[in-house]
Amino acid sequence: MVTISRSNAGALRYKSSQLRYSAVYITLTFLVLLFLNFYCSETSQQLFYRSKHTAMMDKVLLVSSALGEQEVLNTDTARASIEQLGNLKTARLVVTDETGRWIYDSLAEEAQTGFCLFPEVVQALEGNDVISIDYHDGVMVSRAAAPILSYNSLAGCAYILEYDADQGQLIRSLQYNILTVSLVLCYVVIFFSLIFARTFAGRLRQIMESMRIIREGNYDHKVSLKGRDEFSVLGSEFNALTAKLRQSEALQRQFISDASHELKTPLASIKLLSDSILQNDMDVDTLREFVADIGDEADRLTRMSEKLLSLTRFHPDVGSDCEITYFTPTVERVMRMLTTAAELSDVTLRVEIVTDSSILILEDDLYQIIFNLVENGIKYNVPGGSLTVRLIRQEDNAVLTVSDTGMGIPAESLDKIFDRFYRVDKARSRQTGGSGLGLSIVKEMVQRNRGTISAQSSDTAPTGTTFTLTFPVFDVEVEG
Repeated sequence: MVTISRSNAGALRYKSSQLRYSAVYITLTFLVLLFLNFYCSETSQQLFYRSKHTAMMDKVLLVSSALGEQEVLNTDTARASIEQLGNLKTARLVVTDETGRWIYDSLAEEAQTGFCLFPEVVQALEGNDVISIDYHDGVMVSRAAAPILSYNSLAGCAYILEYDADQGQLIRSLQYNILTVSLVLCYVVIFFSLIFARTFAGRLRQIMESMRIIREGNYDHKVSLKGRDEFSVLGSEFNALTAKLRQSEALQRQFISDASHELKTPLASIKLLSDSILQNDMDVDTLREFVADIGDEADRLTRMSEKLLSLTRFHPDVGSDCEITYFTPTVERVMRMLTTAAELSDVTLRVEIVTDSSILILEDDLYQIIFNLVENGIKYNVPGGSLTVRLIRQEDNAVLTVSDTGMGIPAESLDKIFDRFYRVDKARSRQTGGSGLGLSIVKEMVQRNRGTISAQSSDTAPTGTTFTLTFPVFDVEVEG
C-alpha cells in the first residue's frame, strides 16, 4: 500500500494541472500549425494550378485556332496544321470532328475509328473551353479541350494531355518543406512549453510551499523569487504579508502579556486586601478603609476592561457609518462634563474656536477623542494650571489642539505614548487611575476616521503638552 501525505497529494494535483495545461497549449499549437501547413500547401498548389491552367489554355486555343482555318478538317489537314505549329511539348494531342469521331491522335500513326468519349472532349463539343488538372504521386496531369470553329460553326474539338513531372516534384518538395518546418516548429513549441510549464510550476510550487510553512506558524520564512514578473511581485507581496502577520502576532503576544500584567495588579491588590480583612481583626474605620481600597481597585479593573473592549470593537473599515459632525457642540459638551473635574484639580479650561468646521465622523467617536485628551490634560496638569482647546481651519483641514500646562512628556517618550499600556510615570498614572490605554484608543479612533494625531511636549520650562488633531473638512453647501 502506498500512502500519500497531504503535501504530496497537493504536489501531485498541481503536477497534473501543469501537464494538463501544457497538453492543452500544445494541442492548440499543433492544430494551428496543422491549419497553416494545410493552408500553405493548398495555396502553393493552387498557384501552380493557375500557372498551368494559363499555359494549357493557350496551347489548346492555339491548336483549335489553327485547325479552324482549314477548309476541310481531316487527318491530313490536321496533321499538317499541327506540324506547322512545331513542338508543343504535349504528351498527347487529339483532334475529333463535330460528332466526336477520331481525326488525329499524336500517339497513333493512323487515325483511330469510332468516337472519342473523353469527358473533356464531350464538354468541348458542347461549345465549352475545358481544363482539368490533377496532382498525384509527384506528377501533375493536365487535360484541356476546346471546340474548333470554322466560319463560326462547330467543326470539331482539340484535346491536349500533358504530364509535368518537374512541377509535380516542385509541389511535392514544397509541401515536404512546409511539413518539415511545421513539425520542427511543433517540436520546438512542445519543448519550450514543457520548460515554461515546469518553470511556472516551480515558481508557483515555491509559493505554495511557503504558504504551507507560514500556515504552520513559521512567520520568519520568506519566499525568494527573482525577476520582475508577476511571480516576483507576488513573492514581494507575500513577504510583506508574512511580515505583517509576524508583527501582528508580536503585537498580539505583547498585548496579551501587557493586559495580563495590568489586570493582575488590581486583582492582586484586591486579593491582598481581602486576605488582610479575613486574617486580621480590624476596627470599623480600618475595615471601611480597606473596603474602599477594594472598591477603588475594582473600579480601576472595570475601567481597564472597558478600554480593552473598546480596542477590540474597532472595525477595520475606514469611514464606515459616518455622519456630518460639527466641532463646536461636541467641544462644549465635553467642557460641561469636565468642568467639575477641572475645578477639583484647580485647572482653568479655555475654548478658542476660530472657525467651526464639519467633518465626517460619528459624534460619539469625536466626543470620546476630545474627552480623553481633555481629561488627560486635567489629570496630568498642575494646580493653578490651564488647559486650552483651540480649533482653526487650514485650507481643507480642521485642526484641533489641546494644550495643557502640566508636567510635560520627555522627548524619548513622545513616540511611545500612543502604544498600549505605555505610561510615562507609572506611579503617577496609578494615582490618577491611568491604564495606558486612553491614548492608544484615541489614536485608533482618529485613524479610523481618516485623521491624524501628534503630540508635542517639553519637560523643561515652559512645560506642557499639546495634542494636535487634523481631520479633512466636509463642507456642507446650503441652498439659498
